[in-house]
Amino acid sequence: MISVIQRVSQARVEVGGLTVGEIGRGLLVLVCAERGDTEAQADKLLAKLLKLRIFGDEAGKMNRSVQDVKGGLLLVSQFTLAADTSGGNRPSFTGAAAPDEGRRLYDYFVANARAAHPDVATGEFAADMQVHLVNDGPVTIPLRVL
Repeated sequence: MISVIQRVSQARVEVGGLTVGEIGRGLLVLVCAERGDTEAQADKLLAKLLKLRIFGDEAGKMNRSVQDVKGGLLLVSQFTLAADTSGGNRPSFTGAAAPDEGRRLYDYFVANARAAHPDVATGEFAADMQVHLVNDGPVTIPLRVL
């Protein structure tokens, strides 16, 4: 699975002008299931995400996790993270999991995140979403688990 993690002071997702997910301080996570990904990879990504020390401590050093700071998680499905642009100017998305499998793994990831963390919001799978965020830092980290 591949993801892009952004430390935010606030973020929200709108679908059709309505807010479907919103957090204050925390992590906006764009997440993509790729062909061949498994639940074990989703579990590994979630474990890494919850422990990733990218929030400041008293000295201003990135030494705290989203769990340590009691931050929110906003999980947004983003199949375009699997884009392959090596063959020209139009991206290919053949590396992304098929829609049914992508939804299954995304739903699995969200369910496990909600079981492990008290503040989890989401976008809407396969919807045309508008993502609003205030990137804190800015801190943006790509993360792929194999």
